[in-house]
Amino acid sequence: MAEEQKAADESVENQAEGQAPEAVVAPKEDKKRWYKGRYRNSKRHVQNKGKVEKETNYEAQAGIDLLKSLASTKFDETVAVCVRLGIDPKKTDQLIRGAVSLPHGIGKSVRVICFAEGEKAEAAKAAGAIEVGSADLAKKIEGGWTDFDVAIASPDMMKFVGRLGRVLGPQGKMPSPKAGTVTPDVATAVAEFAAGKVEFRTDSGANIHAPVGKRSFSTQQLAENVGAFVDHIRHLKPSQAKGAFVTRVTVVSTMSPAVRLDLADRGHHA
Repeated sequence: MAEEQKAADESVENQAEGQAPEAVVAPKEDKKRWYKGRYRNSKRHVQNKGKVEKETNYEAQAGIDLLKSLASTKFDETVAVCVRLGIDPKKTDQLIRGAVSLPHGIGKSVRVICFAEGEKAEAAKAAGAIEVGSADLAKKIEGGWTDFDVAIASPDMMKFVGRLGRVLGPQGKMPSPKAGTVTPDVATAVAEFAAGKVEFRTDSGANIHAPVGKRSFSTQQLAENVGAFVDHIRHLKPSQAKGAFVTRVTVVSTMSPAVRLDLADRGHHA
């Protein structure tokens, strides 16, 4: 305390004599927060935010045109849609999960593996699966291999897949009947997901996020993909959910601000 008081007294004396006080060093946490703030808000991002009216719900094609007109990065950014639902996310009977094939795909090659044996295994491999197996494939994944995007499984293979929940569950790769990734017709499932079929599930904030293409897609292609996705979600409204179901729809690219679209249920554009 005595040293702090001495430093304060010297600062007062310096100011009285016309000398500049020593620079005050910001606490570590403040400097860290300032750095993060500067990193998040690059000049390009600030300019892009200034072009988007935050509270405006744009017509689908106009909103996507605006998104595509924003300053972009040097890579072909992924365009994603976020759908806000009028549900209680704490009630499991109101949550939805599934998969949908979009009209124009998502512009990304998806690595699909398949748990199957015999003729199904051969059909899955012919359909585009990068790895096919049963107990051997499960053992490989337990050993730490997860270099794939989607796992498909024949129902009779769940005796091997079931023990992989701890590995695949947190990554969102665990096969599930609701998502269409546990099915007797593994060949069709492999072909659809390899072509860009999109999995989705409700998060804890009552939102659903999914990729719908690339910035290099045409406005019409993106608009049709977004429209198909939102329509699919709307048809999955659980009977327990009352009132407006789709309450907000936004699109965003990897490094852009979000743009609201006028695709929510009428009267609910929050």
